[in-house]
This record gives sequence, C-alpha cells and structure tokens, in this order.
Amino acid sequence: MSVDHKTIAVLMGGPGSERDVSIASGKSVSKALAERGAAVIDVELKSNELILEDEVDLVFNLIHGTFGEDGELQKILNERRIPYTGAGASSSEIAFDKLLSKKNFVEHGVNTPLFEFISTNGEAKPSMVVPYVIKPPKEGSSVGVHIIRSDYEFDEAIKDVAKYDEIALVEEFISGKELTVGILNGEALPIVHIQPESGFYDMKNKYPWLSGGDGSQYFCPAELDDKTTIMVQELAIEAHKSLGIEIYSRVDILLSEEQTPYVLEVNTIPGMTETSLLPKAASENGINFEDLCERIAELSMRLRKKY
Repeated sequence: MSVDHKTIAVLMGGPGSERDVSIASGKSVSKALAERGAAVIDVELKSNELILEDEVDLVFNLIHGTFGEDGELQKILNERRIPYTGAGASSSEIAFDKLLSKKNFVEHGVNTPLFEFISTNGEAKPSMVVPYVIKPPKEGSSVGVHIIRSDYEFDEAIKDVAKYDEIALVEEFISGKELTVGILNGEALPIVHIQPESGFYDMKNKYPWLSGGDGSQYFCPAELDDKTTIMVQELAIEAHKSLGIEIYSRVDILLSEEQTPYVLEVNTIPGMTETSLLPKAASENGINFEDLCERIAELSMRLRKKY
C-alpha cells in the first residue's frame, strides 16, 4: 500500500511544551511524504481541538506530548473513524503517563529503575536517598527533569516540577550509558548511544538549535558486545509490547555500569526530523528518511483500514 496519491494530513504543533519540536518533525515528514507522491495537508494545531476541512486517507500524528501523545487525539480520531499513525488511544495514554507506565512495567516484569510518586505541594519528601531523579509524570523531551545529588537541591526542583503537575515521579539514579532503541513493526532497530556534551540528556542537550545548549554526540550502532546488544534490544521490544503499542516507538534505556539495562520510558511519537534518533537508527538498517515515513504511513493504513 503506497502513499502515492493518498491524502495525508500531517498534524504538528499542539498546546504542549514540545510544540516547537513537533513543528520541526511535522515539516520534515510533510516534505518526505510529498516527495513520495502523497497529497499532503499540513495541519498546525494550537489547542486541543482538531479541525480537518478535507477528507483524508490518513492522519500522520506528530504532536509530541500533550493532546497528541496522551491518547486524547487518538480517541477523537477513533470516534471519527479516521486512520492515524502510531499507537492507539489506550497504549498512548499509558505510555505517556509515567505513573501508569511504570506500574505497567512492574506488572509485566520489565526492568525499570526503582521509583515512587510524591505530591509537589512541598510537604512530602522522597523516601529514597540521594542521588535520585525527579520529573513530571506527563512531560516529554526531559522537560522538568532534575538530578538531585544533595538534599538542598530538592526544594527548587519540586517547585519546578509543580509547574507541570501535582504529582512528581522520583526515580532511582543509575549511572551508566544512555541508550535508545527504535521499534518498527515489532522489530528492534540498531541501538543509539547518546553522549551529552555536558550534564545529562536534557532539553538543552537534545535540541541545542532551540535552546542554545551544548548538544550531544550520537553513536549508532552503539559500541556494545553482542550479548549486551541482544539483551538491550529484547528489553526494548518487551517494553513496547507490554504497553500494547502499534506500529512504532522509541524506547529509552539506561545501561548501568554493571551492564544491566533499565527502561526509563517509551516514546509513542518520537522525534521525526532527518537527524532525530529513530530515523538515525533506521538509516543504519538501510531505511532512509523517506522510506521510514512511507513505511509508518503504510503500516498505519493497513492496521486501521477497517475504518
């Protein structure tokens, strides 16, 4: 099923904190699909309201974070019987909410760092000892993430997390390699090793073109022995499947100094510029950016053709 002569609405923007990143992804995918013969309609959303003036064969959803990745948009598209890319409503909701996804990992035996949830009202303190990580449970792109190495750092961090949510995820800090594994049609792509130029892989190091940060180096395939590579890829597939995710995702993993992998989160709408991590991994497997965009579209139309 080719995208040639198919009408595809590329959704980008949205009301969340990842709006600029989403627009960059949307523009890249829009161009790629047009070059493959699709009739592309760019739709830039500014709120959680979806207006499609034309009938389309597919919605290519690239709204990172709030509304696009939390299951709300998927529910609307299901009700309207409009085929769309990526994870469905239920799997999107669970993957996006770290409170739900962490519990899901535990229930399915997916190895993940120890964690707890506390109120952001400033009255509760974590029970685990430093160092630990504190973050909002429903934000992406490392928005609001803090590594707490001493008790006095907690007060400022919890104030920042409170800007985003009433609940904070507190997670065991694990020193090691930051890895990410793309999943496409149930198979793991080559592993990407992320090495920030400074600090950790936060918003500044992910998107220096937006924030003026130092950026990061990326190594694909990651320099791991065969046994570790297989172990990491199998864990990524396990996490992807445990959430019931369809089509594709990107699984973020920490590999400890003891060579134990831990799943941090699963991104149901990963970055999709030509230099993003999922396309980088796909390229290593001989899948160029246009091929990747077309394959995601084709798989999605096939999955939801009943609509």
